Amino acid sequence: MSAAAAMTRGAHRRADPERRCIISGRVGPRETLIRFVVAPSGEVVADLSGKLGGRGLWVAADAEVLARADARAFARAARGPVTLAPGLAVRVEEALVRRLSDYLGMARRSGALVVGFEKTRSALKSGEAKLLIAARDGAADGRAKLRALIPDGVQMTALDAAEIGAAVGREAAVHGAVTNARMAAAILREAARLDGIRGSAQQVRDEQLLDKMDPS
Repeated sequence: MSAAAAMTRGAHRRADPERRCIISGRVGPRETLIRFVVAPSGEVVADLSGKLGGRGLWVAADAEVLARADARAFARAARGPVTLAPGLAVRVEEALVRRLSDYLGMARRSGALVVGFEKTRSALKSGEAKLLIAARDGAADGRAKLRALIPDGVQMTALDAAEIGAAVGREAAVHGAVTNARMAAAILREAARLDGIRGSAQQVRDEQLLDKMDPS
């Protein structure tokens, strides 16, 4: 499910404040949008962490919507002149990949992420796995075997094998499992935005299962 589709469903998590996309006009939870701010120089910059000062200009984390986000749209929303560097969608996608990779790296260093087919299968069988990670370009048969162990579980498929590998210090990695619920939830939130930007047809998270995750 893309971010734009999720937005049409309204607040799937009641605690999440909603924002309106300045391009589509749709309202949805903040985690389904990308926040932008206007820097003192007048340049529009993405604020993926949501911590930069200034008024937030929100755009759906959706490839088609982001493609329509031009300087005029941001200027209207900001009620003043702005500058927008070319290649917005590419820059946002790259930033989201870095951010998601950082979360995977943190999970790996803290011992909350196992990588490799056998270790992932073991974590799934034992019930330790809170999130199955599968490279979007991984072999279908291997992915299907692990998915079959948790047919109703949650999986993340926003990254390719090289990107997962770079995040965990390997040349490539296709399979992984996150064993910490709080870290799994954070990874899923970032993956949902990246999945929307990349226009993937596959949903990277099950919202109902995410709601049931114990963050402790």
